[in-house]
Amino acid sequence: MTMFLSRLTLNPRSAQVRSELARPYEMHRTLSRAFPPDTFNKTRDNDDAAGVLFRVDEQPREQSIAVLVQSKIAPDWSFLDDKKDARGHAYLLQPAEFKAFELKLAAGQTLAFRLRANPTKRLGKGAGDDHHKRVGIYKEDEQLKWLQRKAEAGGFRIVRAMVSRDEKIENENTIHRDEQKHDLKLLSVQFDGVLQVVSADDLGKAIARGIGSGKGFGFGLLSLASA
Repeated sequence: MTMFLSRLTLNPRSAQVRSELARPYEMHRTLSRAFPPDTFNKTRDNDDAAGVLFRVDEQPREQSIAVLVQSKIAPDWSFLDDKKDARGHAYLLQPAEFKAFELKLAAGQTLAFRLRANPTKRLGKGAGDDHHKRVGIYKEDEQLKWLQRKAEAGGFRIVRAMVSRDEKIENENTIHRDEQKHDLKLLSVQFDGVLQVVSADDLGKAIARGIGSGKGFGFGLLSLASA
């Protein structure tokens, strides 16, 4: 399967960029404009024809913010070229870049990985009114066990992993559902480490669809590199 990987270098002085960093679903809406309307689901994080996943990687040393965007169809980022805020600060520090790539995976292959995810679990019996509700997993050992379960289902094995970033995203009136507004509360965890391919086919499918929930909020993009 051919996929596309884009890199956007955002300007931290842009008011829109700062707003979208605080409210990631707004960034999701901006990114959606690079794809035909009938291929991108703008209201829910279910799978869509464009297959878009994204992740924000802040780079303090370079005083910039990189956004990686993975998609199943080629994007058109030209609408961002002249985007500026009210004070004239550009949205991008440099033109967007993207390239096509083919996954070349083989069983037994060892690769470095990065994943920003939203680890959750369902409350069990005895939880009262919250029975079956999904909640964030806050203990690091349980977060790593969650990652192990996702690995087993996704055709890979975790060789080593660490939680390198852990934070909460909280926004009011972010989710619009059933004609009502709901507050957003998500746990954001970044995993870095090394994995081994068990099933190239299953891992390829997992990369294409993303890992875990909250894809519309910048979660689920599994990046791989030489170990």
